[in-house]
Amino acid sequence: MENLKFVMVGHVDHGKSTLIGRLLYDTDSLPDGRIEEIKEICKALGKELEFAYVMDHLQEERDQGITIDTAQIFFRTKKRQYTIIDAPGHVEFVKNMITGASQAEAAILIVDVEEGVKEQTRRHAYILSLLGLEQVIVVMNKMDLVGYKKEKYEGVKKELLKFLESINIKPKHIIPISAKKGDFIARKTSKLSWFKGPCFLEALDDFKTKESPKEKPLRFPVQDIYSFDKRIIAGRVEGGIISSGDRIKVLPSEEETVVKSIEEYMKEGVKKAEAGKSTGIVTEDKVFVDRGFVITHTKDLPIVTDTVKAHVIWMDKKPFDKNERLLFKCATQEVMCSIDKIEKVIDSSTLEVIGKDADTIRNREVADIVIKTQKPVVVENFNKIQELGRFVLQRKDTCAGGIITNINNINKV
Repeated sequence: MENLKFVMVGHVDHGKSTLIGRLLYDTDSLPDGRIEEIKEICKALGKELEFAYVMDHLQEERDQGITIDTAQIFFRTKKRQYTIIDAPGHVEFVKNMITGASQAEAAILIVDVEEGVKEQTRRHAYILSLLGLEQVIVVMNKMDLVGYKKEKYEGVKKELLKFLESINIKPKHIIPISAKKGDFIARKTSKLSWFKGPCFLEALDDFKTKESPKEKPLRFPVQDIYSFDKRIIAGRVEGGIISSGDRIKVLPSEEETVVKSIEEYMKEGVKKAEAGKSTGIVTEDKVFVDRGFVITHTKDLPIVTDTVKAHVIWMDKKPFDKNERLLFKCATQEVMCSIDKIEKVIDSSTLEVIGKDADTIRNREVADIVIKTQKPVVVENFNKIQELGRFVLQRKDTCAGGIITNINNINKV
C-alpha cells in the first residue's frame, strides 16, 4: 500500500492537534486503550474529551499547552497509508516546523475561522511556499464556534486567498470543518450542507505521491569511516540505489572506484541498499574519503561549489551581522561560511520587502542570500534531492534554516 507524508501547519491554538486526534479516531487508527486513557486524563483535568491529547502525549506539552516538537504518526484510508508530520505552531519552534515541512509531499494549512488569518498563519504559509509544496488543502476549523455560518467562512476564505496568491500557493481545496465535533472530517454533515466540496479525507485521497527517492540519482552522504578487518564507509542513502559492483565517484575529491560489497550489521550477502537505508560499503580501491563527502554514480552528478544562493529564515533573537562567520551544515557536511550578499530581506508574515542589499537579518525575517563556504560543498536544488538542498546555519545553536535555489547559476568548483 502506498504511503503519503503530509505536514500540518498553522497558528498556535487553531486546532492542529485536535484535528489529528480526530483523524486517528475516525479512521480507527488509535492503539487499543488510548482513547480511554485520554478520557481519564481529561476527566482528571476537569475537561471534556480533548482529541488534542492524542498527539500532545508528553506531560510537558500538556502543561504548556503547545506542541513543542515535530512528531510523526500514521493512519490509513481505503486508498493508502498516511504519515502525519505534526509541525509546531508556537513561534519559538519555527525551526522544528521547517524540518517537518521539508519531509512532506503535501500540506494542510489550518485556520481558526473565528480568529481568522493570523501572523503565524502567514509565516507558515510562506514556509510552505519556500519549500515548494504544491499540494495544499486549507481547512477552516472551529465552524461550530461561528454557528456553521457560510458568511464567516467566505469572509476568512477571501482574506486568506488574497495572501496565498501573493506567495504563489494555490490550494486544491478550502474545506470548512469542526475537528472537535467531527464535521466534514471523515464524513459530510448536514450542519455544513451549504458546502458542496469534499470532506477532508476525500480531498486527501486526491493527492498524488511523489516519485520514490530510489528512482532518483544516487546520493550517499558519508557519516563515518570504520576500520575493522576491512574499511567500511558508512552513511545513509538519500537518493537512488547503491549496489555491489557499481562504479562510483567520491565528491568533492572526484576519485572513482567500484563498490566491492554492501555491509550491514549481522547480515551477509546484502547486494544493494535503497534510498532511506543506513548502510556501509567497502570499495575495491582505497580512495580518500571523509565525513561530509558524497558518493554518487558517475553520471547525473550534484554540484560541487563554494558559492550557494539560498532562501533562509532567520530564527535567532540576535540579528545576523554581515561580517559574521557561521557554520554551514548540509547533510553530513559542516564547513565555515560567510554571507557574501543579502540580496533581499522580507517580513515573513506580511511579505513586505524590508530592504535590498542589506547588512543584517533579524529574527523571523526571510532573506535571499549568497553564501561563500570556506571549502567546496556538494549541493543540489532542494526540489531534486532535499537532503542536499536544505541546510542550517549555526552560531553556538541553529540560527537559520534554508533551501538552496538557482543551482544552475552558481559557480562550480
